[in-house]
Amino acid sequence: MAYENDYYWSTKNYSVMPMTVLSVLDLSPIAEGGDARQALNNSRSLAQHAEAAGYHRYWVAEHHNMRGIASAATSVVIGHIAAGTSKIRVGSGGIMLPNHSPLMVAEQFGTLEALHPGRIDLGLGRAPGTDGVTAHALRRTLNSDPNQFPQDVIELKGYLGDQRGPGQRVTAVPGEGSNIPLYILGSSLFGAQLAAILGLPFAFASHFAPEAMMRAIAIYREEFEPSEQLSKPHVILGYNICAADTEEEAMLLRSSGLRAFLNLRQGKAGPLPKPEEDFENNLTEMEKSLMTQVSSAAAVGNIDQVRAQTAEFLAKTGADELIVVAQIHDHEARCKSYNLAYQACADL
Repeated sequence: MAYENDYYWSTKNYSVMPMTVLSVLDLSPIAEGGDARQALNNSRSLAQHAEAAGYHRYWVAEHHNMRGIASAATSVVIGHIAAGTSKIRVGSGGIMLPNHSPLMVAEQFGTLEALHPGRIDLGLGRAPGTDGVTAHALRRTLNSDPNQFPQDVIELKGYLGDQRGPGQRVTAVPGEGSNIPLYILGSSLFGAQLAAILGLPFAFASHFAPEAMMRAIAIYREEFEPSEQLSKPHVILGYNICAADTEEEAMLLRSSGLRAFLNLRQGKAGPLPKPEEDFENNLTEMEKSLMTQVSSAAAVGNIDQVRAQTAEFLAKTGADELIVVAQIHDHEARCKSYNLAYQACADL
């Protein structure tokens, strides 16, 4: 099965890969002064850099009605990136399942797997990835039940499996028999519990919502039940890294992502801003509090500083994999940051 190869090294034989698995989470940011075309081409370019550096997987996220994110049509973006690379796994981080029928997702990702065999991941979340008005525009029912998410995951898994489930009369073509590996995404305890019950890898959104991270990890590991896909827990944590030649440069580059985060929280989401001089000195006390929260899952600085901060985070969490986020305005600086991050952390 496709997922057995993906997890053999991470669950049974650590000698064939670095102990810390490093991957990439890309929001396909539309930078201030740029456009969606440029953002999508930058994503493909970054994936090529990540593949050359040695990163394991490259995920893109589903968001809607956001002027600073170009990955709304997530499966299309995955195809664009997979076509421009040859080895790195490519997938969703994630598909927001309430926005879609499980059959449609199975067909889309079955098609991707047929075109790029053995390289496609399917990460699933239960949030809409947008606001209520936009969710309605996506043709979701306003009476949808969030408790339906586990059933939708099971239905989707059935479409991708080798055999039809009881009473299943519909076949996903392409999709059936692809056994595309599934991942549960979350920023709360719900996702941890579901991933544990289903025996699936769990990816926690600690890069922007680290508050419940340690509790979620503990619950997932304690309640995990082995499955056909996974024999023991596999924890993936979102982690911000902004690396540069100097700490001062890294702090300046990091200001773009932090300002974008604040703008989103304040209802002013837009393109990824340019770096901001004296960023911290211009913050209100409330904004500084938000920065303290999100910075608990971040490493910023030169190679040595990034290595030390990441090692401390790994010692605290015991993460099996870090999926690295870098919201940097300049594309070349972003590619360099990912290269430096891999050099700093690959052998931790």
